[in-house]
Amino acid sequence: MMAMKKKPVNGMKDILPKEMEIRDYCIGLIKETYKSFGFTSIETPCVESIENLSSKQGGENEKLIFKILKRGDKLKLDEAKTEADVVDGGLRYDLTLPLSRYYSNNGNDLPSPFKALQMGNVWRADRPQRGRYRQFMQCDIDILGEAGNIAEIELILATTTLLGRLDFKNFTIRINDRRILKAMAAYAGFAEDQYDIVFIILDKMDKIGLEGVEAELIKEGYSSESVSKYLDLYKNVTSDIAGIDYLVKTLGDHLDPAVAEGLKTIIESVDGLKAADFKMAFDPTLVRGMSYYTGPIFEVSMDEFGGSVGGGGRYDEMIGRFTGQPTPACGFSIGFERIVMLLLEQDFKVPGTADKKALLVEKNMPADKLSKVLSEAKALRDEGKTVNVVMMKKNKKFQKEQLEAEGYTEIVEYFADKM
Repeated sequence: MMAMKKKPVNGMKDILPKEMEIRDYCIGLIKETYKSFGFTSIETPCVESIENLSSKQGGENEKLIFKILKRGDKLKLDEAKTEADVVDGGLRYDLTLPLSRYYSNNGNDLPSPFKALQMGNVWRADRPQRGRYRQFMQCDIDILGEAGNIAEIELILATTTLLGRLDFKNFTIRINDRRILKAMAAYAGFAEDQYDIVFIILDKMDKIGLEGVEAELIKEGYSSESVSKYLDLYKNVTSDIAGIDYLVKTLGDHLDPAVAEGLKTIIESVDGLKAADFKMAFDPTLVRGMSYYTGPIFEVSMDEFGGSVGGGGRYDEMIGRFTGQPTPACGFSIGFERIVMLLLEQDFKVPGTADKKALLVEKNMPADKLSKVLSEAKALRDEGKTVNVVMMKKNKKFQKEQLEAEGYTEIVEYFADKM
């Protein structure tokens, strides 16, 4: 008989009790914090129609879809000529597209604006690495139906309040606007149909630097004049309000001053109201990979991780793809798996954990005396304690060490002849 495989599928993982305790704590704190900002929990299916998932809204993620074969009589492999003949669904790669479908289908029964909180697993056939898996939990908050920048302000304040409550400090919210990105590209002389490639290269700035970006743009065949004019902007712009003012002055008619003023209002409002220790930074190199973003975009950067642990932005056109009606929408997602990973690496202790007591019971204890031990355990649980009743093992020393590693601070032994 062939041996069964013990390890999980590549890119997925088993979750041990220590991590699960932290995950459960984080989930509870997330819901408590976000609900205090008026967000309402929802849930969407993990499977979406392949037409939706492949609608050119998800950027590179559309190349990473776990696709699902048709079932039963609909699956006709012998007649299939293309993938479309055998595939009709896929596992969701994020929560934003499912939320847009959900809102378009249920909007008449929802308030406006609608503040949604959604947590759930998503799947991407990505290359596994530190803090990145093929199955992972996402945690999104979105505000649908609000066109004003109060949506961005509330999303950033809610997310940073949560991170502060998890004891994260000195992180950075990097913020930009897709309309500023486009204005800078237009000013440099790039054609609109070149923007996507230009932005993909620009997004590598933190890895390959200004010279690397310049080399790749030239390699793509763009004129040295446009490339030089474009990168001069990045050499001179700063990461504060003054940097936004510089672009307004330099870009002229290419940039609507209202866009810049809106971004400044978000930064200044969050700075004045924040409840956690972090800084806001204007980052004109911030791109965000999803093509559905239409306005402000933002990311959470932490030095401990060496990259982003969350991000989001405004996507005013996605819901209209379902309904034909424009609907303002903005969302923020934290990297739940990366947050949990950092907490594990910091040996984070879940606060307010109940006292844990282990009752070791001698094997073959008479029923009446065992009942007495179980009654004592019940009384302790009624007092709010965590009580684990277990049979003694031969190697009690090792058994006690294991229980102590699990957080049991008191271990009591019960022998029939001593009761």
